[in-house]
Amino acid sequence: MTLQQLRYLVMVAECGSITEAAEQLFIAQPSLTSAIRSIEEEMGVTAFSRSNKGVEVTRDGEVLLSYARQILEQSDLMTEHFKGEGYQKPHFSVSCQHYSFAVNAFVDVIRKYDADSYSFTLRETQTYEIIEDVSLGRSEIGILYLSEDNEAVLKKLIQKSDLKFEELFVAKPHVFLSNRHPLAGKDILTVADLQPYPYLVFEQGKHNSFYFSEEFLSMLELPKNIMVRDRATLFNLLIGLNGFTVCSGVLDAELNGENITAKPLASDCTMRIGTVTRKDSIRSRYGRSYLEALQEHIRSE
Repeated sequence: MTLQQLRYLVMVAECGSITEAAEQLFIAQPSLTSAIRSIEEEMGVTAFSRSNKGVEVTRDGEVLLSYARQILEQSDLMTEHFKGEGYQKPHFSVSCQHYSFAVNAFVDVIRKYDADSYSFTLRETQTYEIIEDVSLGRSEIGILYLSEDNEAVLKKLIQKSDLKFEELFVAKPHVFLSNRHPLAGKDILTVADLQPYPYLVFEQGKHNSFYFSEEFLSMLELPKNIMVRDRATLFNLLIGLNGFTVCSGVLDAELNGENITAKPLASDCTMRIGTVTRKDSIRSRYGRSYLEALQEHIRSE
């Protein structure tokens, strides 16, 4: 197996098509097909399932790709160090719950490594998928929270996936609501205060139990519940329906809007927000820069 073959493997995964990947690589399609089959035979796996619509990465292929990307990253670092040559096209992915500091840190990394071409991915996604993305190498870093209520289940899944959790900071739960909300004038809110209002939560798909919930109060039975899939919808409903959600209390006016405020929730519990990474992985330069940027934004917010 050669570095060139690994680059072919990554390009096919990114394009989702042998034909398109061959065009991007400026090689003949049969040559690319042969190179991919050679890797699959050598590793004893099927990296891609093929159909008339193109190719799709298999589960074994995702694991193979995670190692391929690590090898290519280390090769680029070695070449840059000893030959002083510019780095290859940047590739970096993060999967996270809906945190403004995670987005802002991602922006910092893109600005730092701006180039003529790059492939960066930020997935604000479901909790289970964050763990799965990092486990399969789709993302180098995941960001989620642990608490007294979900830690036993999530830590077991994290360890089973050969990952590790490292704490970034501890937060007390806060209620996010509109600054025109009837409760906006109170200094501290209680669960009883919130009962009459719609509770907005991010939908978690087939893993929609409170263990995987992104919101802190999901273990409670509240009378009005609305599930959403994206940040913009949630904040629009907070304003339009006098709804609320519960999170870390870290707000960014540019991302979340100036009409949203955070109020402390009366609770003895805490949220341990941290990163999820592979135990055996070596941080890429982008991963290291991202972790540094996270710490900067956490300190400033």
